[in-house]
Amino acid sequence: MAEVFHSACPLNCWDSCGLKVEVEGGKVTKVEGDEEHPITKGKICGRGRMLEQRVNSPERLRYPLKRVNGSFERISWEDALDEIAAEMKRYKQQYGSLSILHSHDYANAGFLTNLDSRFFNCFGGVTELIGSICWGAGIEAQCQDFGDAYSHAPGELFESRSIIVWGRNVARTNMHLYETLIEAKGRGAKLVVIDPIANATAKIADEYITVKPGFDGLLAAGILKELLRLHLEDKKFLSECSQGFEELRKLLESITLESISNMTEVPQKSITMLAKLYGNRPVSTLIGLGMQRYHNGGSTIRMIDAVVAASGNVGIAGGGANYANRQVGQSFHYEGITLPHRKKAHRTFTMMKQAEMMLQAKDPEIKMAFVTCGNPLTQLPNSSRAEKAFSSLEMLVVADSFLTDTAKLAHYVLPIAAAFETEDIYYSSMYHHYVNHGPKLVNPPGEAKTDAWIWGELAKRLGFENDFSFSREELIKMGVGPLQKRGISLERLRQEKFAELPVDRVPWHDHEFKTESGKFEFYQGEGGAESLLPNETKWREESIATMYPYNLLSIHPMRSNHSQHYHLLPQLPYVKVEISVDIAAKKDIKDGDSVRVWNSRGELEGIASILKQAHPNTINIDEGLSRRFGGTVNVLTPDLESDNGMGSTLYDCLVNLEKIC
Repeated sequence: MAEVFHSACPLNCWDSCGLKVEVEGGKVTKVEGDEEHPITKGKICGRGRMLEQRVNSPERLRYPLKRVNGSFERISWEDALDEIAAEMKRYKQQYGSLSILHSHDYANAGFLTNLDSRFFNCFGGVTELIGSICWGAGIEAQCQDFGDAYSHAPGELFESRSIIVWGRNVARTNMHLYETLIEAKGRGAKLVVIDPIANATAKIADEYITVKPGFDGLLAAGILKELLRLHLEDKKFLSECSQGFEELRKLLESITLESISNMTEVPQKSITMLAKLYGNRPVSTLIGLGMQRYHNGGSTIRMIDAVVAASGNVGIAGGGANYANRQVGQSFHYEGITLPHRKKAHRTFTMMKQAEMMLQAKDPEIKMAFVTCGNPLTQLPNSSRAEKAFSSLEMLVVADSFLTDTAKLAHYVLPIAAAFETEDIYYSSMYHHYVNHGPKLVNPPGEAKTDAWIWGELAKRLGFENDFSFSREELIKMGVGPLQKRGISLERLRQEKFAELPVDRVPWHDHEFKTESGKFEFYQGEGGAESLLPNETKWREESIATMYPYNLLSIHPMRSNHSQHYHLLPQLPYVKVEISVDIAAKKDIKDGDSVRVWNSRGELEGIASILKQAHPNTINIDEGLSRRFGGTVNVLTPDLESDNGMGSTLYDCLVNLEKIC
């Protein structure tokens, strides 16, 4: 007889939903939303429902694999771990522990996924990754402005006169915020969407403004210019709570509103309208992740922050520059789990350039790599270089539930437990501030093991087993330790399913910032207005723009969490090349035509789909599609770092396109 249990979605997503999971005969049979969850209220997306298919997929890895003469053979756990540990010892002795790279991403939001850091720190330290392909430039930008990246609680939108959704399709990536936007509109808030593509969120907006991809920072500069011209700035905030505004004013004076309108391809009247809107506070700005995936990504977010701050929308109910909410994760005892003090050696590569650095590294060279919670061959920019780098390794170990593009290159593949097969706690630092409990409901298939078990067994072989002599329950309790004084314990989470974490619902309400000065620090604009431009644009590289006249976006897919779910879809996935109407007319392309997209980094073939309303000269190919289905779009994207060094430049990408006859 089927039983229904509470659980939580483990996917790296804005919403972090509460779930109800039906189990019968030791197998997950259905995944639904938990209507008792205070934020997600029983509604979940298709990706969440597909967790049932994911855990039950016949493609799940069930046994450890070893590459022998170019093919995978089943190997026992004992032999696999003995051999991996022996190689780790050898590389550490001969070249030092930094000859081993830990390539980690954010495929799963479970708190105990951080145990991989504990393992490598106790090993003595390895080469690690910093920054983020996904949101790194924006996080660093807000840390420079505010001292950290915090957002208002979801219900704060009901205090807003206006809501600006800037570069964020919440209908696709944040469904519960989408519902909140509809309710806020019903209560009288004005909704404005700024985006190159008229997405589903734009369809419910009172105003939709299309902007040339990568030029959002320059648009923000135009809004700020108009805000000052109309005397709508918050003079008290500027004089008492901030520093650096006069330097920013010089940048604004160096460029005309006409030039800004020309380059952003946004009418001047729209820029003026936005300035007036910001001056009529409170205004909430919901900032997306895509527009910081450019060379100018950091300066873009800092200019949007500057508009929010100068207009007096920081630290007030219904306001905010809402990008991320790192105060959620700061509720937990990370250092107690990861033990960073155990590191004896330390070296970092940025996540974006890990492939290049793997190929170039000296003293020591990278000999071995572990990949956890990620699929870099599909998700890394410039994937041709990524393939070359990971193929060059003497030893590659991948821990995963499926044989991904990356796992197919590995020397050892270790099958790990998936959602519902182990206990953990889940939360997101991107939207709401609730922590959810996920119990163990079923056993992993075959010989698949939890990642905690794998690290513990390797630790035994490497001489630091005492650091992993804790049960999973003890480790989770360690993580929630700081919350005990707030009455939040593992026992309570098990019983009540979720708990509200102690965060400021209105960040920076006291105007005390975490910057070195204690004040909001405005973007200085080193390099003048050019610092607000993307790399691949006619304003910087005219010859490149002539050869490759179209802007390529690679947005998040509707049905897959990055590369995780494509292979589970009922219909065979394919490369869909979405193109703006003007490109279709110029190239005589119709829906369903075969097309080729290319630049100097690579080429990709796919099927055309015409975007009914998108900024001129814009193409989109969803990210995450693996090579077996014709992907990945990252054969086209650059692997450079953002201006602040902490983000990717995936969207800073020009291409050409032709119809295949």
